[in-house]
Amino acid sequence: MILFPAIDLKDGQCVRLKLGDMEQATVYNPDPGAQAKAFEDQGFEWLHVVDLNGAFAGESVNGAAVDAILKSTKNPVQLGGGIRTLDHIESWLSRGLTRVILGTIAVRDPDLVIEACRKFPGHVAVGIDAKGGKVAVEGWAEASELGIVELAKKFEGAGVAAIIYTDIDRDGILTGINWDSTLELADAVSIPVIASGGLASIDDVKRMLRPDARKLEGAISGRALYDGRIGPAEALALIKAARAKETAQ
Repeated sequence: MILFPAIDLKDGQCVRLKLGDMEQATVYNPDPGAQAKAFEDQGFEWLHVVDLNGAFAGESVNGAAVDAILKSTKNPVQLGGGIRTLDHIESWLSRGLTRVILGTIAVRDPDLVIEACRKFPGHVAVGIDAKGGKVAVEGWAEASELGIVELAKKFEGAGVAAIIYTDIDRDGILTGINWDSTLELADAVSIPVIASGGLASIDDVKRMLRPDARKLEGAISGRALYDGRIGPAEALALIKAARAKETAQ
């Protein structure tokens, strides 16, 4: 089980949005590289990064900020937002990313995702962002008629490293993970699922460690870490203890 701290990039700064609205952005750190290093120093093992401008523009926009992050941390980094072609994927992986996250293109062109998994095994994740139970695309600006499980099942057996599932209706407002929907998705596919959107408190971390949630790869936390609602030391100690208990069984 992994707790992924999140860095969302808007105009080169670390921000958090409310409900996916670019007009409701709170700046938490103007220096993404320093924030990445801070998360590593706190003991986190991974980093989740989103290029918010890129998600809307359909191409990478915050490349310099991502490069600064990659130079500042030894932790593996996964990036989503505006990655739409095989060339984009190859370029980012060559710059040091561990995983690319494909979102809009996974809806528009599932075959490209399957080809990317074949070409870059272990390095491709799929981002499924849901609003009102349906998949949203183009930086959450558009809703599709595609169901969450329906999209996920398109990639069974393709070699997708993980599915990052975000409930937009909960993102950035600290109301708690949508556990029912997240676990339903995890039950429906064999691909590891990472929960995102709404992680609010240490109680959510404890919920993540219950037996029925062990099938998840982990969860992503943004605003709750920045606001101090989740203490990194306490959260990581809980996860470490749960891992040790599982190993001993």
